[in-house]
Amino acid sequence: MKRLPDSELEIMMIIWELDKPVTRFEIEDRLDEERKLSPTTILSFLSRLQEKGFLKVQKTGKNNVYIAQVDKESYMQKESKNILKRLYNNSAKNFLAALYDGDNLSEEDVNELMNYLNEKRK
Repeated sequence: MKRLPDSELEIMMIIWELDKPVTRFEIEDRLDEERKLSPTTILSFLSRLQEKGFLKVQKTGKNNVYIAQVDKESYMQKESKNILKRLYNNSAKNFLAALYDGDNLSEEDVNELMNYLNEKRK
């Protein structure tokens, strides 16, 4: 599975959030106001996502409908592993230290991490 550029990932995040087959119009409506893209740009991103195997396209009446072929969790898990490997030498400790160095972890954050680690130990 290929890593997506930010612009294509933004489109996929909208599709994953809607969790249904979507049209270009629905995607366009969900884009941030300050980041309005032209319809042709959106179609270009959708075409690239289809070529990469992230989307399937079906014709419904006069409109194309886009259906996610890769689920969000699978992509996020793969991308998280790549980030951990590339930036933190496969060390969860280095990753957490980078996130929280200089900032205090709240008691809630510590408890959440401990609960997660305890679950993984089982």
